[in-house]
Amino acid sequence: MNGPLAGLRVLELEAIGPVPWAGMMLADMGATVLRVERPLAADMGVPRDPRYELTARGKQAMAADLKTEAGRQAVLDKVAHSDVLLEGLRPGVLERLGLGPDACWQRNPALVYGRVTGWGQDGPLASAVGHDINYLAASGALHAIGPADGPPAVPLNLIGDFGGGGMLLLVGVMAAVFEARSSGRGQIVDAAMVDGALAMLAPILGRWQAGQWHDQRASNLLDGGAHFYTTYATSDGKAVAVGAIEARFYAALIAGLGLDIQSLPPQHDQASWPAMRKRLAAIFVQHTRQHWNQVFDGTEACVTPVLSLAEAGTHPHLAARGSFVELDGVLHPAPAPRFSRTPGAIAWPPAAQRAGP
Repeated sequence: MNGPLAGLRVLELEAIGPVPWAGMMLADMGATVLRVERPLAADMGVPRDPRYELTARGKQAMAADLKTEAGRQAVLDKVAHSDVLLEGLRPGVLERLGLGPDACWQRNPALVYGRVTGWGQDGPLASAVGHDINYLAASGALHAIGPADGPPAVPLNLIGDFGGGGMLLLVGVMAAVFEARSSGRGQIVDAAMVDGALAMLAPILGRWQAGQWHDQRASNLLDGGAHFYTTYATSDGKAVAVGAIEARFYAALIAGLGLDIQSLPPQHDQASWPAMRKRLAAIFVQHTRQHWNQVFDGTEACVTPVLSLAEAGTHPHLAARGSFVELDGVLHPAPAPRFSRTPGAIAWPPAAQRAGP
């Protein structure tokens, strides 16, 4: 397979959330990813159709019962020829199964052992159960998202599972692989979703400590508190997103709405934000989303339609870039990021031939 990671060999122990997502990203970039599937898949309460398991793309598969000696030996045999192992079980589980880092390093001292969990490999909550929303709650990130007059909003599982977990795992694993190429020694990458969420909060934490961020939802520049950085409902039950932060972008927004900027409070007068938001909301809701698309098309107002999942695939910009790829009637996000010399690719459907016992 082509891609900048061609030749990298990854062993992915079946899991949910960040592990298969990270494996997909590596496979898209050319790594050879072998997924070790358990006899019974994890029960998430919803049926699984392999046609729509997009994170399985580009991967080979083998079945192994890690609770048996045969399964353990099969995995260790693969470890001997792998650069990276990815796992997302609770701390200590793989050690009890005889597949912990020490056992793997006996077969392959240079193996990078990538571990992703919610709470991390140590600490009072290391073995506690949880999901994305729990880790966001503990980090402070969840408290900062949502309306001022209600409980925090749930930002899908993008921040914990994929941003704070999967992306952190990817960065850590690739850094460890780079180091192992010179040292000949692998190491454990402890990617905790709560740590990843905190890392992404760094700019906000800095502003808060500088007195430039209020620890209250919808009262700041980037959390919906500003009338020029938020969403507005339109008359057809849809919405537009406004991101007119810079002065000239704000001027274009105000002009498009038919208002006189000289008669309005200064843009960054926070005391006026609630009233200005109500005023802008009353204007936006008078017309359809398409109307506002036409009004702001070609301007610097930073007004964008809020598209549904069904609509995003037809967005002219995304279509021009080929940001979606349809394979066998299934819509996939195209590999990202993009490389000029060694572009990644999607291998689909996943290898149906199982390699293993």
